[in-house]
Amino acid sequence: MSDPKQTKVVLDESQMPTHWYNLVADLPTPPPPHLHPGTNQPLVPEDLAALFPMGLIEQEASTERWIEIPQEVHDIYRLWRPSPFYRAHRLEKALGTTARIYYKYEGASPVGSHKTNSAVPQAYFNKVAGRTRLTTETGAGQWGSALAFACQIFGLSCDIWQVRSSYEGKPYRHVLMETFGASVVASPSELTEAGRMLREQFPDTTGSLGMAISEAVEAAAKDENASYSLGSVLNHVALHQTVIGQEALKQLALFGERPADYLFACAGGGSNLAGISFPFIRENLEGRAETRIIACEPKAAPSLTEGEYTYDFGDTAHLTPLLKMYSLGADFVPAAVHAGGLRYHGMSPLVSHCYHEGLIGAISVRQLDAFEAGVLFARAEGIVPASESNHAIAGAIAQARKATEDGESPVIVIGVSGSGQLDLPAYAEFLAGDMADS
Repeated sequence: MSDPKQTKVVLDESQMPTHWYNLVADLPTPPPPHLHPGTNQPLVPEDLAALFPMGLIEQEASTERWIEIPQEVHDIYRLWRPSPFYRAHRLEKALGTTARIYYKYEGASPVGSHKTNSAVPQAYFNKVAGRTRLTTETGAGQWGSALAFACQIFGLSCDIWQVRSSYEGKPYRHVLMETFGASVVASPSELTEAGRMLREQFPDTTGSLGMAISEAVEAAAKDENASYSLGSVLNHVALHQTVIGQEALKQLALFGERPADYLFACAGGGSNLAGISFPFIRENLEGRAETRIIACEPKAAPSLTEGEYTYDFGDTAHLTPLLKMYSLGADFVPAAVHAGGLRYHGMSPLVSHCYHEGLIGAISVRQLDAFEAGVLFARAEGIVPASESNHAIAGAIAQARKATEDGESPVIVIGVSGSGQLDLPAYAEFLAGDMADS
């Protein structure tokens, strides 16, 4: 039983993970391969060499259980890792719940989210490979900010296509990216063939991650000194994020707590969910726990709960490989909800495989319900969560209330993926009663 008075566990730097955990090694059935869009045959490393350095390509295809974190990356991780793990005493009191609620907080990183966990190694492996420029997309701006920060550390230039709805609705996000030295444009733009085509096809579009990906991929493919860098979806991105779950398992144990009964994490492309949940899935597979893992996606882009499990393109202009994933269709343009980081038509192939195999569950959350939960959390815990994180908090609060009604005392863990300090315009809209639901 956990100490009823303890509020947080912060690991020493000596307890940081030294390796990334690769769930592929422990899956009961192997995940379907990525396919070449021209031949429909499984990708080989050479197919990806124009976009990614070999170090990341090897990680994408790896079946090794543990992949060592390079010392240079580990040293930069020390700026924010290990991240804190809290017992949500005040949230429990506000809810009057019999549940014991914990949360892993990734908002203490330099840009306020979990995205730096992958941005730093991606920039590092590109630097080692001799690339001088990275291109990318960003939704809410968390990933773009993280990559801009990482590129500045390793001396790389960084060009970012930000989804138009977020570029206009979250202006301080692109200011943050520009502060780190990145070039940022609203997508779809006039700078690429894909952007011009999409602007003609969807003249009044608010943009989407699929569109921004098309532009960033095109820009990288045309520059031999550039690589494309993706903030979610692919296997190597999920791999880098597993430092979150590894730390969370240690911290929950240090609370003197039993294994979690429930784990809630927001899910758009899947990197945050994968990062905290994959080490928990391993505990389940090896018989040490029976944690129910719930992906919390927005009702505006419910790829797991309403999508089709199929091979689809990762971008709107069909420039990427074919990925086996739950998808709403590469042409799907989500409503312009404030959780810009979750406005994606598909879900990570590894997350999709886990969902298909019954290793995780999923729910969709409406925008108003998410922000209602976020405000309750902020007033109780003193942390304003990112718009995306609010979806996980909403799922956990609903479960905690149900547990109270049922007379149960489950252990609930929430992945709070980032800070909402730059999401305050969205909170202002919610508090004024002007927010549209989804």
